[in-house]
Amino acid sequence: MSDWSEAFVDTLARTACGAQLFNQYADTSASNATRRANLGRYLRDMEARRPEALLLFEAPGYRGCRLTGIPVTSRRVLLEGLPGLGLFGRERGYADVAEAGFERIQGEQSATILWRALADLGVAPLIWNSVPFHPHRAGQMLSNRPPRAAELAQGCDVLRELLARFRPRTLVAVGRSAQGSLAALGLEHHALRHPAHGGSGEFVAGLRALCVEAGLSAPNP
Repeated sequence: MSDWSEAFVDTLARTACGAQLFNQYADTSASNATRRANLGRYLRDMEARRPEALLLFEAPGYRGCRLTGIPVTSRRVLLEGLPGLGLFGRERGYADVAEAGFERIQGEQSATILWRALADLGVAPLIWNSVPFHPHRAGQMLSNRPPRAAELAQGCDVLRELLARFRPRTLVAVGRSAQGSLAALGLEHHALRHPAHGGSGEFVAGLRALCVEAGLSAPNP
């Protein structure tokens, strides 16, 4: 792990969260240690690629980032990998997370739609969430809820550091929460509909058009 990515992940791990915001990187369990390692490996991969674009989503879901540690990435995507993009997979060092209650969870709708579209386009932008931790309903870890204003504001501090490191020339907000976060930082950005809840077709079409408009190039695995 690079010095920067190690420090970045460590900062996430030490961030205090409220009762209904789960820090999946906190130094409290072996599962979280695996998630920290996965995120560090992903950030190191992205540092090597110097991605031209950032796709910003809302927050970790319990079927995706809450489980794997990588934004908008399910267990299935993480472990099977994306050979065309040279990303993820056990053979590249990404590891499964063993956590009670999550054994049966393999896929996530948004992750499947996102990475299938990116693989078809041959593009690997940096993926991040407006809130880096998992918002859930009280007492229900296998649930998602919309992030609160204070949580989005906290996430802006993390996002600011990420942008300073990668300096992507194209910023894309996926969903309204992400639009609000980039607007709060005073940054110009493109907007796409979130792929969940019937928005997959519009999301994929918009992403394809944006790649052409912004001239995004294929990755260098």
